[in-house]
Formats: sequence, C-alpha cells, structure tokens
Amino acid sequence: MLDPDGARDRLAAWKGRIDQLAADTKAMSDRLQALRVTHADGNGLAEVTVDSVGALVDLRLGQRIQRVAPDVVARTIMDTVREAKRQLADRSQEIIADTVGTESAAGRAIAERVSQQLRTDDTDAAGPDDRYRGW
Repeated sequence: MLDPDGARDRLAAWKGRIDQLAADTKAMSDRLQALRVTHADGNGLAEVTVDSVGALVDLRLGQRIQRVAPDVVARTIMDTVREAKRQLADRSQEIIADTVGTESAAGRAIAERVSQQLRTDDTDAAGPDDRYRGW
C-alpha cells in the first residue's frame, strides 16, 4: 500500500537537498568569480594580478628591471604569471571544497575543470629565445 505521508516527507527532504545544492553552487560561483591573485617574484622585478580565469589583469614592474636584461625580465614575468595561476588554482580548489564539496561527481568535475584550465602551461614547447629567432 502507498504511504502518501512518507512520500511527501521524502519529496520535502529531496527538495531541501536540491535547494541547499543550489545555494552552495551559487556561493561557489560568486566566490570564484570574485577571486583574484596577486603574486610578486622574489627579486622585486614584477608583480602580477590574475583574475578568476587566470587572465592577467595587472602588471607592475619594479625599478630593478632597469638593471636586468630584457629576456630575464620577460622570463620573470611569465614565471610570476604561472605561479599566480597555480595559487589561483589552489584557492579555487579550496572554494570548491568549502562550498559544493568534492564528494559529488559534480564537485569533482568542477574541480578537475578548474585545475585543467589554470594549471596548464601556456608557453610553447620552444623556449622564449627559439620563438623569436629570426626577428
């Protein structure tokens, strides 16, 4: 025999879980979108800021760049951007774990996608000197 009260209770519990998941997903999204990371290299040559998708949004160069070869400055900037993206990926993983968690398939998929997007090396296989040879 059907138990209408039991079914109603299960449906209410299911709706509560869905509502909580929606709220957690919104909180995660808001926190991820607002996330920015600023990182400076250890030699005081460059400070970079990347936004939530890893795009460079600010670059500040220190006075010391005037005493360093341009190729060193360029490599330092690229290394600093990569480190900022790595830190962004780490913070993003923390936000995902704190909000939707990584126990669910959806949480794991979001965490994996963020990691792939931010932890990829955006340079060619050729080094900086090789790419500009012939200029």
